[in-house]
Amino acid sequence: MGYSRIKSFAKINLALNVTGKNSRLHKIESIVGFVSLYDVILIKEIQSKKHIISFNGKYSKNIHKKNTISKLLNILEKKKLITGHKFEIKVNKHIPSKSGLGGGSMNAANILKYLIKKKFINPSRGQLSLICKSVGSDVALGLNSTFTILKSNNEIKEFKNCKKFYALIVKPSFGCSTKEIYSSVKKFSKPRFNKPSKKMFSFDNLKKLNNSLEAISLSKFPKLKNIKNFLEKSSNKSFVRMTGSGSAIVAYFKSKKLCDDVKKKFSRKYKNCWCKVAKTI
Repeated sequence: MGYSRIKSFAKINLALNVTGKNSRLHKIESIVGFVSLYDVILIKEIQSKKHIISFNGKYSKNIHKKNTISKLLNILEKKKLITGHKFEIKVNKHIPSKSGLGGGSMNAANILKYLIKKKFINPSRGQLSLICKSVGSDVALGLNSTFTILKSNNEIKEFKNCKKFYALIVKPSFGCSTKEIYSSVKKFSKPRFNKPSKKMFSFDNLKKLNNSLEAISLSKFPKLKNIKNFLEKSSNKSFVRMTGSGSAIVAYFKSKKLCDDVKKKFSRKYKNCWCKVAKTI
């Protein structure tokens, strides 16, 4: 049996507000998109006593043996949802870790989606929700790689055929710790996305919003602030925003030419930063 090939697309937070905290986690609301940057997952069923998971590619270093994929498979086995099946999974990592692009969570989400589609597992809606929450807070968002609004009560509303735009994604050599950034949140926002609509994804509307984690990350890492300032000064026809808890910062454009032009300027100035032109999908 040959491998099945899965594209695991990077997630971007076009806007994000922290609206509160329960006993364990912060509550957030977010306008979410996906871009044409992706990890490649190869998966096949094997005759073995255990699963085989491996990572390769530029961003495969320092991925722990206990990762989102192993966590997912362990949960499925504990819940007796996947019995008598073992898999070999190879992941070619193109999405930088600790960037706010959700690489690990999206890997788990896409494998979960594959196992359901191929009828290896058949979880109920309630089981699926619990599985996603147990693996990671972003996993549910990756079950359908489309424009999405996450409401403050954790409900997800998906939207099709939203207008696409281009994104210049940049990341310095360091990453941000999600736990550290969230632990520094002192103020909460009032929910603003509880009546989701397609018009929220318009370029002009998104330009007015923000990521409430951004100020924390920029204060902790002055280089991030410098990068954002440079991108903002490079074009007045874009908006610039950190995704997730960082450290990736994204400049959004209506045209590829504008995006490519700013990439050239950025690459000359910040030779040691990773940068990628992508398009929302």
